[in-house]
Amino acid sequence: MNPVAGALEKELMKIPRTHAGDDLSFTPKIKTADDAIAFAKKHECTVLDLTFVDVPGTLQHTSKPIHEMEDVLKGSAGFDGSSIRGFRMIQESDMLLVPDPTTAILDTFKTEQTLSVLCNVKDPITGEWYDSSPRTVAMRAMEYLKNSNVADMAYFGPEAEFFIFDSVKYDTSAHGAMYDVDSTEGIWNTGKGEDGMAGNLGYKIRHKEGYFPTSPMDQQQDLRSTMVREMERAGIKIETFHHEVATAGQAEIDMERDELLVMADKLMRYKYIVRNVAYRYGKTATFMPKPLFGDNGSGMHVHMSLWKQGKPLFAGEEYAGLSKMALHYIAGLIHHAKALCAICNPTTNSYKRLVPGFEAPVNLIYSARNRSAAIRIPMYSNNPKAKRVEFRMPDPACNPYLAFSALMLAGLDGIAKGLLPGDHTDGNLYDMAPEQLAKIKRAPASLSEALDALEQDNEFLLQGGVFSQALIDNFIAGKRAEAADESKRPTASEFFRYYDV
Repeated sequence: MNPVAGALEKELMKIPRTHAGDDLSFTPKIKTADDAIAFAKKHECTVLDLTFVDVPGTLQHTSKPIHEMEDVLKGSAGFDGSSIRGFRMIQESDMLLVPDPTTAILDTFKTEQTLSVLCNVKDPITGEWYDSSPRTVAMRAMEYLKNSNVADMAYFGPEAEFFIFDSVKYDTSAHGAMYDVDSTEGIWNTGKGEDGMAGNLGYKIRHKEGYFPTSPMDQQQDLRSTMVREMERAGIKIETFHHEVATAGQAEIDMERDELLVMADKLMRYKYIVRNVAYRYGKTATFMPKPLFGDNGSGMHVHMSLWKQGKPLFAGEEYAGLSKMALHYIAGLIHHAKALCAICNPTTNSYKRLVPGFEAPVNLIYSARNRSAAIRIPMYSNNPKAKRVEFRMPDPACNPYLAFSALMLAGLDGIAKGLLPGDHTDGNLYDMAPEQLAKIKRAPASLSEALDALEQDNEFLLQGGVFSQALIDNFIAGKRAEAADESKRPTASEFFRYYDV
């Protein structure tokens, strides 16, 4: 850490964040509004923060003074939905935020003691949950699962990667565009002075060599540890954390699996904590899939399993210790994979990562250990409770409520239709003959191609009313506008290649 950032961290850590000492290693289980109110009073909260998620997946918030807390936690609060991305229907602008008290935590990034809760969105006229609210989609997905009689619980475990930079600058206009990111770890900084010195200490991570180095190569262990500490204070249990493959501060922090809706909530809080801890250190964090050229991008492998009455359903006697149900689930993921990419890889930048080669698993196949496959079956443990499937194509730019719901619906469609995934592929694809490789289907090459697939294949999302057709259509329209705008813009590399033509 540079001296300025270090001093900033020390000062910020002096701010009192709780009056309960160090007893917040885990937030106590809050089940009711009364529990949340008692928790807020115990910690002398002065602010109630109401958070919710827009369709692109950004956390939004509005706040209330604490004297409003009881009425809001036991009721709702109004807001203008027409100003929220994906909610923009001017004729239906009045909406209600309905807090979910089970999500209440202390927000340790605020000077004032703040109780933060995640909210659902309700239409005040019909009294129905709002179709375009991502959390509504996840709630309906869980209801659909329980009504299916297939399972009563879907566990998700995302592995979100991200970059921590010291600086990011970007601009775009009619006559120019630029971006520049920097990190003290970046291999491009070996020839520069650092931290006010004329010289350089030389410990920089080479491209694609950032996986598991110790300090002083890894300069962000303390920062990641602080992120983990804050996550666990917020009730997010962490299994492991480490530097990731790329240079310039790529990181991964893995959460313990949880039920679909709860995990989507946790991932939103996870991203909030990552960004705010980085900011506290005088750094900046991004979940953009591909911020660097020539090095690994940030993916988000998603582990999934179905359970019923406390028993795992994916363990069996089939390939890699899977059950027949798990194979049908895999087949559903493969069958709908291209449409899923529109939701799980929802930016034009996503497809700078999702390209054939050594970086991203674009091949629509499954395997026990082959990491070039879109679907992998982890083999770390023979315990039936650990048996799961890992979908490796998504990236952390997705909206987790929409992505997790879509993935589960695709798998359930495979189970309902008895789809089969074909033969597994355990060989090295990079040694495979071209004629064999050509037979393997791949992920879409662009956001536009993924949107085409979603437009043609979205019936599985409509099952049980989980997604509404209006939400799907509006999502596609919004993303097509993004792709069309991006396709019109000259880039710096185009000037490099073509200026002298």
